[in-house]
Amino acid sequence: MAMHSNWNPWHGCVKCSEGCQNCYVYALDGMRGRQGSDIYRTRTGFRYPLSKDRSGHYKVKSGEMISVCMTSDFFLKEADAWRAEAWDVMRMRSDVIFLLLTKRPERVRECLPWDWGEGWENIFLNVSCENQRRADERIPLLLELPFRHKGLQCAPLLGPVSVAGYLDSGQIERVACGGENYGGIRPCDFEWVRALREECVSRGITFCFMETGTVLIKDGRTYTIRSKQMQNLQAYRSGMSFQGKDMCFELKDSFGFPIPKEDLYVPRYAGKCGTCSFRIICNGCSSCGKCGT
Repeated sequence: MAMHSNWNPWHGCVKCSEGCQNCYVYALDGMRGRQGSDIYRTRTGFRYPLSKDRSGHYKVKSGEMISVCMTSDFFLKEADAWRAEAWDVMRMRSDVIFLLLTKRPERVRECLPWDWGEGWENIFLNVSCENQRRADERIPLLLELPFRHKGLQCAPLLGPVSVAGYLDSGQIERVACGGENYGGIRPCDFEWVRALREECVSRGITFCFMETGTVLIKDGRTYTIRSKQMQNLQAYRSGMSFQGKDMCFELKDSFGFPIPKEDLYVPRYAGKCGTCSFRIICNGCSSCGKCGT
C-alpha cells in the first residue's frame, strides 16, 4: 500500500521569526555536517508527485494529502526561480491535495500562477503562528488571499495564542499546534494548548495537538520529555485533539472531471497508529512494518 507524506522540491531556508530560532531543518542538517541556510533545488525529488510505479500508475494516489516544502518555505524568495515548475506539477496533479505551510504570507499573492483565479481546489494553505504577534501579523494576510482551503499551525507554540476572531471568518478549516524540539528549551504550557483547543471546538473546527515538545508545563509542573515518541504519546493521551467538520476537497482528474469519492485514496492505519497524536491529520500508514504491527 502506498502512502506519501512529504514533497520537498527544494531544501534549506532563511530564518525570519521567533519560531525559527531552533529550526529542525538547521538542527538535522547540522547533524549531517551541512548548513540549513544552504538553499538548493532537490535533484531527485522535484517532480516526485509525477513519479510512477512499474505498472505506469502514479505512486501518489488520487486523494492523498502531501505536505510541500517541509524542509523549506514554498514562498521563500530564494526559490522564486523554481516555483513556476512546482506549480506546474500541482496543476498536473489536480487529484492530489497539496498542503503549503508558510511564514511568508506577504509574498504569496505575487507568487501565484497565471491561472490561479479564485484558487485551486487541491491547495491547502497554512500559515505558522508561533505566538500572538505572528498570529496577528500573518492570519489577516491569509484571510485576504484567494485560497479555497486555509489552516493554521501554531508550532512551536511559544506563548498563548488566541485566534477566535479569525476563526469566526469561517475560512479556517484546521488548526494544529505543538511544542518545540531539537535543542529548544522554550516551554509549551498545556494551558495554551487547552485554550486554543476550546476556541476550535466551540466552532466545530478540527484541532490537532501534535506533540508536547521537549519542555512541557502542566498544572504548575515542568516536564522534560526528550523522546519524540513519548512527546507524541503524551499529546495523544491528553485528549486534546478534536475532529471537527470534514474538509471537502473537490478534486478533479487530468481531464477536469470530478473524481467520485469512492475512487479516492482512503487512509489506512497500523496498530500503533491508534495512539499517535498525528493520526487526526495524517495521510495514513505506509505499512512499512517498522512498528512491528
